[in-house]
Amino acid sequence: MAVRTPLAFHLWISVSLLLFIHGHCFYLPGVAPQDFQKGDLLMVKVNKLTSTKTQLPYSYYSLPYCRPKTIVDSAENLGEVLRGDRIENSPYVFKMREPQMCNVVCRITLNAKTAKKFKEKIDDEYRVNMILDNLPLVVPIRRLDQESSIVYQHGFHVGLKGQYAGSKEEKYFIHNHLTFTVKFHKDTQTDSARIVGFEVKPFSVKHEYEGEWSDKTTRLTTCDPHAKRTVTNSESPQEVEDKKDIIFTYDVEFQESDVKWAYRWDTYLLMADDQIHWFSIVNSLMIVLFLSGMVAMIMLRTLYRDISKYNQLETQEEAQEETGWKLVHGDVFRPPTNSDLLCVYVGTGVQFFGMILVNMLFAILGFLSPSNRGGLMTAMLLLWVFMGLFAGYSSARLYKMFKGTEWKKITLKTAFMFPATVFVIFFVLNALIWGEKSSGAVPFGTMFALVFLWFGISVPLVFVGSYVGFKKPAIEDPVKTNKIPRQIPEQAWYMNPVFSILIGGILPFGAVFIELFFILTSIWLHQFYYIFGFLFIVFLILIVTCAEITIVLCYFQLCSEDYLWWWRAYLTSGSSALYLFLYAAFYFFTKLEITKPVSGVLYFGYMLIASYGFFVLTGTIGFFACFLFTRLIYSSVKID
Repeated sequence: MAVRTPLAFHLWISVSLLLFIHGHCFYLPGVAPQDFQKGDLLMVKVNKLTSTKTQLPYSYYSLPYCRPKTIVDSAENLGEVLRGDRIENSPYVFKMREPQMCNVVCRITLNAKTAKKFKEKIDDEYRVNMILDNLPLVVPIRRLDQESSIVYQHGFHVGLKGQYAGSKEEKYFIHNHLTFTVKFHKDTQTDSARIVGFEVKPFSVKHEYEGEWSDKTTRLTTCDPHAKRTVTNSESPQEVEDKKDIIFTYDVEFQESDVKWAYRWDTYLLMADDQIHWFSIVNSLMIVLFLSGMVAMIMLRTLYRDISKYNQLETQEEAQEETGWKLVHGDVFRPPTNSDLLCVYVGTGVQFFGMILVNMLFAILGFLSPSNRGGLMTAMLLLWVFMGLFAGYSSARLYKMFKGTEWKKITLKTAFMFPATVFVIFFVLNALIWGEKSSGAVPFGTMFALVFLWFGISVPLVFVGSYVGFKKPAIEDPVKTNKIPRQIPEQAWYMNPVFSILIGGILPFGAVFIELFFILTSIWLHQFYYIFGFLFIVFLILIVTCAEITIVLCYFQLCSEDYLWWWRAYLTSGSSALYLFLYAAFYFFTKLEITKPVSGVLYFGYMLIASYGFFVLTGTIGFFACFLFTRLIYSSVKID
């Protein structure tokens, strides 16, 4: 792709947005439509083998499938490499709008080792993924409950297990004949066509032929284009055993379709249970809006009454009998214990928040469509790196407010603490994947690129942000802090820090957990997730919920004359991450069929990283809400 000048880039963005607003379809760079004339070559590419049982991807040629003369890797972006995609060319080559029948790809003879490999992959329910004109291969399956409804499954199974009639012994059968259907949308003026669908029906057939085998001249008796004999399910299947010959064949047919190129992804992105999805999101919205209304009403009424009561001219006796949050005004802005650590976590949370917000806006505008494989992951990494600027700035500003002087120390901690923790977990998981010889293992070059992004771009940006933040004048407290800390009275059982922190996390988790089910399903059951509009609404609900629950609990805490709110504000909404991790464990045991210990470790390792990120994000939202709230209420009362 040609390098655009900044001006051209801005123009391109503006034009794209204008087209988007007017409701026209616009094409993103790298995913422009390709027109094919009759007879043009169509190259099928192969991608990784995937399994929801093991979660370990393998490259297509890790199994002894038919190979082209030379295997050529397609250039993968950072996101694709991290996802384990390995896109390569294949011996499957079609000619546009020219149906082919019973094409022989190759014949292989299994030995004990290759037969074992195939059997293992069939056992673990691995699927073969292919790509044609950037569209993934799907297997259409009719739903039993609805006649007209078709569900698309990604890729076809390597094979299946079964028994011969009258036998108890379980045998392994391989899918060695593929019937491809390429759907195209024809342009009536130019007679060119665009590909809008790529489907397959896999069969297991024990192919037979007469005479000696020759790659060029042998005619199969089980499937013959001259006799118009096609492969059907009634044929005897091809067994996977040592010293067995397997002949790989395929048919390809072309179907004209009314679907326009711009809408070709719609069939892939249709949710099978979209009604549940709509209902649950509306449900979640209603609950949260109701809670928000109640919280806002309580806060406004109670606070308004408190402030007006405090600001009336009181007699000396009334002033002495004063209770509630005004009493702790001399201690409420006293820096907390481990204030350095709090600054680091708040900075990291700002970085996370910025990354997710910008990423979602890009996704809503359609810049991260699933046709741009790995785009989401790449965007997240790059945004994380550039948001280091805001992380440094916010942690340094808070540090200066706490009367800190060593800004370089806090900057280093902000730049290294969260990424180093995640990197260590990631490195251990990667070593496990590498030990399984999976294509999901991140190669050394990519690992180097990640380290470069972190040390070469992120760390300097955190320093720049910190420098700017520390140069700014310190944030002034609305009230003076006393020299001697005040005694905190004995608290009621329900104001116990652990109890109130755990209660605080339930509401934010409740706001997102239904959406979380769909996200987990898309990640671990290899389905597309493309409802970013909904996700954005849920994200806004999460922000509101975290802020409100923290403010309410913070208010109750100050009313009971406990002024140690800094850490508690962070942990109250941050504790929702604990529920997220527990839900992930529940999901693992109820929805996934993972049997391999390595795959289980991978699942919990990645979910631990996700929960840690969620903790930092929700904790920071709660902290800032409480920070603004305390400043607001203490600046609105008169203090003698």
